[in-house]
Amino acid sequence: MSTTETSSHFNNLEHMTVNELLVNINQEDKTVPLAVEKAIPQLEALVQAVVERMQKGGRLFYIGAGTSGRLGIVDASECPPTYGVPHGLVVGIIAGGDTAIRKAVEFAEDDYEQAWKDLEQHQINANDIVVGIAASGRTPYVIGGLEKCKAAGIATGCIVCNAGSKVAQVADYPVEVITGPEFVTGSTRMKAGTGQKLALNMLTTATMIQLGHVKGNKMVDMQLSNHKLVHRAIRMVMEEIPVSEAEAEKLLQQYGSVRGAIDNYTGN
Repeated sequence: MSTTETSSHFNNLEHMTVNELLVNINQEDKTVPLAVEKAIPQLEALVQAVVERMQKGGRLFYIGAGTSGRLGIVDASECPPTYGVPHGLVVGIIAGGDTAIRKAVEFAEDDYEQAWKDLEQHQINANDIVVGIAASGRTPYVIGGLEKCKAAGIATGCIVCNAGSKVAQVADYPVEVITGPEFVTGSTRMKAGTGQKLALNMLTTATMIQLGHVKGNKMVDMQLSNHKLVHRAIRMVMEEIPVSEAEAEKLLQQYGSVRGAIDNYTGN
């Protein structure tokens, strides 16, 4: 049996107080970053593979089902506003289609053929890389997608939460974040989901920094899509070049980004 499905370290949960439930869940959650730490060498190899392909014009695709699929979509959707990259550079695909983002689509994860069909909708090619996300490491939708990619000469990676899984065996760049039994037995939206989210954060953040979308420690290419981000951008410009708040705002309006404001500042 996979570790994500083994019995919880706790029992009689229904008899615990609210405080006991929260303390014990938190106790389990504290183990997740340590599991991610052990996977850093694998993550490093995957990041390098993604960066290499993106530098050649390739894209990063995530395929997954249920919570895993939703986490991929969240990560992909946050890259354009955070780093100013095109929406098609990182793409999240979930078994069952967009309906499954909000509502479970029964048996969608069991379709071995569908992931490849979904990827073909995006004209997937050998410049791209596809990362399967599956807590169990045995989701047919993900296995099928990765195997079809390999047959087509497309690089593959994965983020799984069990050791020696079928998904990891198929992937060129496997990342195994072994989070262990869940507080509620088998509820992989908990520790496994947290581990996957941490790994995804690390994957795209490191990739975007390597691709030059961060200056110092700042998101200089972020989209100015709301008042909060505009105010943040003004502060960032003021920290980088000697201008007033009004001047920083004017530069942002003129050039559309923190990078543009900084790079085009002449000091006049």
